[in-house]
Amino acid sequence: MNFQQILIILYSRKYLIITILLLTVGTITALTLRMPKQYIATASLVVDQWNVDPVSGASIASQVASSYLGTQVDIITSHNVAVKVVDMLRLTENTLLAKGFDAKHYKGDMRDWVAEHLIKHLEVLPSRESSVIKLNFSAKDPQLSADVSNAFAKAYIDTNIELRAQPARQNADWFDEQLSFFRERLEQAQNKLSDYQQKHGIVVMSEKVDLENDRLAEISKQLVDSQSHTYEMLSRKNQLLLSKRKRQFESPAQKGDSYESIEEVLSSTFVQTLKGDLARAEAKFAEVSKRVDKNHPQYKQAYAEMISLKDKIDQEINTVLESIGNNATTAQQRDERLLSALGDQKEKVLQLKQQQNEISVLNREVENAQKFYDNAMQRSVQTRMESEASQSNIAILNPALMPQNSAKPNVTLNILLSVFLGTLLGIGMAFIAELLDRRLRSPIDMAEQLGVPVLGVLSAQKKRKSLFASKRSVL
Repeated sequence: MNFQQILIILYSRKYLIITILLLTVGTITALTLRMPKQYIATASLVVDQWNVDPVSGASIASQVASSYLGTQVDIITSHNVAVKVVDMLRLTENTLLAKGFDAKHYKGDMRDWVAEHLIKHLEVLPSRESSVIKLNFSAKDPQLSADVSNAFAKAYIDTNIELRAQPARQNADWFDEQLSFFRERLEQAQNKLSDYQQKHGIVVMSEKVDLENDRLAEISKQLVDSQSHTYEMLSRKNQLLLSKRKRQFESPAQKGDSYESIEEVLSSTFVQTLKGDLARAEAKFAEVSKRVDKNHPQYKQAYAEMISLKDKIDQEINTVLESIGNNATTAQQRDERLLSALGDQKEKVLQLKQQQNEISVLNREVENAQKFYDNAMQRSVQTRMESEASQSNIAILNPALMPQNSAKPNVTLNILLSVFLGTLLGIGMAFIAELLDRRLRSPIDMAEQLGVPVLGVLSAQKKRKSLFASKRSVL
């Protein structure tokens, strides 16, 4: 079947096609006019992705826009948000919705049923090139459609804040529990440090250690000086002993002069005074011995005076020599006392250093406990602020307004579709009728169906040629 045959068939069945087209258009138009009107209200939201946390100030990693917006769409169409809308608008008290609720076939309560009904009529359209989300809600009442669309926007923002605040609230409660634990640890560390200081009488450890170190250095210096002095005293004592041994083999005249070189003898004022008196007594005795005989009273008196001075000098020298030995013994005893004091001071300093190390350990425990407590306090305050935060990264760009014209049904679109559908049905019915009642409508049909050549085509009207007549006779 060629295109010319198709046109002939359609032209022959034109009344059937027109009838079906008119019936289809009339039926769809009547149904469209009888359909209840649906109004669509649109609210626009802007979802901004924060790069910095508004509470803590910490940087937040940017999320993938597609997945993030997809998550927000799922939140908007969630049952939780829809229930908030029902409670916000008190839709359970709506008479129209109450009539449509069938408690026998729906197991839940009316609140959940209305929420699911709202979700079915809600359309969420995220933008592909921006962070704008559009909420379209259709309803028979134009005001209701606008109210529900705005309510979904507000309920979504509230839910977003709750989703941020709920984990922060749980974290804040956990940090509060941990805060009491860290506070107890801090108090225990502080009490332990205080008890140790009271037990050992420590107020300022560093100053006490410095003072005892200074005392140790002073005792060490005194011991060194004392040992030097003792060494000197022992050297003089040894020199004196050596001199005494030599005196055993010296003459009486030499014995008196053997101690002349000793420093203490030379520095003794009394000895030097006696030596001066002795020199004068010897001079007097020499003078008297020239004038008188040894039995003369003046001679005896001068000799006795000279001998008395020599005895005093010897006694004084012996006293000086004894003092040298006593001083050496005293110096040794002083060295022993200083050495003992030095040992005691060293032990005291070592004990203080051990206490200082213990104090350092206890102070470190207090510092660590304080650090843990401060960190826990900071996180507790931060999470508590986050749990009570009412900020959101979502804002209403354009609130939904009450639509002036209905969005459904679209009469013009439905009529155009009915024309297209009626045309297709008419053409289809024309072909079906042609198959059921096949006729010869052209020379081509005669040649194909009967298998005989066509000699010519006679028109019913002489003045008017047939539409499908051949211009030349077929021989």
